[in-house]
Amino acid sequence: MKESADKNNGTTGEVIRSFGLLGVTAFGGPTAHLGYFREEFVARRRWLSERSYADIVAVAQFLPGPASSQVGMALGYHRAGWPGMLAAWVMFTAPSALILALFGVLLSTTGVDADQGWIRGLLAAAVAVVFHAVAGMAKNMANTRITATIAVLAGLIVLAVPSPFTHVAVILAAGLLGLVLLRGTDVDPEEESGLDEVRPVSSRAAVIALSLFFVLLAGLMLGAGAFGGWLVTRLAAYYQAGSLVFGGGHVVLPLLEQLTVAEGWLGQSEFLAGYSAAQAVPGPLFTFASFLGAVDGGWAGALLATVAIFLPSALLMTAGLHFWGRWRHSPVLRTAFTAVNAAVVGLLGAALWDPVFTHGVTGVASLTIAALCWLGLAKWQLPPWSIALFAALAGWVLL
Repeated sequence: MKESADKNNGTTGEVIRSFGLLGVTAFGGPTAHLGYFREEFVARRRWLSERSYADIVAVAQFLPGPASSQVGMALGYHRAGWPGMLAAWVMFTAPSALILALFGVLLSTTGVDADQGWIRGLLAAAVAVVFHAVAGMAKNMANTRITATIAVLAGLIVLAVPSPFTHVAVILAAGLLGLVLLRGTDVDPEEESGLDEVRPVSSRAAVIALSLFFVLLAGLMLGAGAFGGWLVTRLAAYYQAGSLVFGGGHVVLPLLEQLTVAEGWLGQSEFLAGYSAAQAVPGPLFTFASFLGAVDGGWAGALLATVAIFLPSALLMTAGLHFWGRWRHSPVLRTAFTAVNAAVVGLLGAALWDPVFTHGVTGVASLTIAALCWLGLAKWQLPPWSIALFAALAGWVLL
């Protein structure tokens, strides 16, 4: 017991130092981030055991939002309580958020033509990045006849009826479909929960966090529809994106596109250029919202978008750490989320076609850039920042 107590008896400064370094060095997306976290906090610093870390990752995988950021929040909370959770999020998120916000401000204030070659090169790179993500996710999440069918149907539906509400309806329908079609297909042996050594979250805090999550989600969506206005509509859009995106990372692309571009807050080319630029920075991909907020509303818009898209993750992880021990073996939840994960593969596949491919590939030159970027990512395992840099340079020369 003493060892467990020592592991969650750290300081906020310790969290700031460790996550501050990761915030500027953790390239490669959520899977790579989880590897960095394991090496830093399990193997090197020994904040928690392998089993406990695996259970925290499992909690994050079951929740909507950016998985690596949620794991980081949980690790910060485990080590230094609520100040540690906040410090872990700020230090891991701030570097990429600031870089992308600066890019968004420059793009919107300097009169950069979205049809310039280097931006069109970034659009071509987005084709490679999303294709690589879809292929990898399909291999793991849509690898049976039923899950593949759910993925294909989800993609076709959102292409036929493009709307943020369609995305939400598809996710909910997939969960219900999973309860019917996947019943009895995911039976795991009982395991002892590794969350026993993690700093506990009280039932009161969990209930407050979960209640606040749903109140904000419903209230902001209703407020945006009833009253409108810049502040409420932006808060509602980014909070909704952070609340309803299962799978994290690239899956946020189609919903954000519907919530921002379709509303006329920025152009399609600007949107995809920012998405490609987001591949070149460390930290969570959800800071793409910082770019979108900056294009739409300057530094204030960037701050609002960043906080709004990550707030649901903090609330859900707080509740998840408390309830996971009770829910982790539920066959109902497991089958529902298996189907939901398959549906998000379809949503991202639909986004691969429109807007990513339709705007990113406009001729042989842009197709060549996209193909070479995919080759570098998938076969040569080049770092994403080098892919984005190559695409911008190639687009400047060729497009």
